[in-house]
Amino acid sequence: MGGAIHDKKEQMKYLQNRLDMVLTVLDSMDPEQAGVEEIDSLLKMLDDIELKCKQFRIDWSEQGAN
Repeated sequence: MGGAIHDKKEQMKYLQNRLDMVLTVLDSMDPEQAGVEEIDSLLKMLDDIELKCKQFRIDWSEQGAN
């Protein structure tokens, strides 16, 4: 994977791209065929986004303290 992202603009772009990816995956799912594995995959993606949001929040707090 890539390196750490410290620029707020790049962090927001990263989050937007990840959310777009979630929507793309969701749109591609066939509701008649989707199962637990697909839901688990979506949950993993959302968990990863949540983790990044928390990391970025810490970065932003530290930037504000400087």
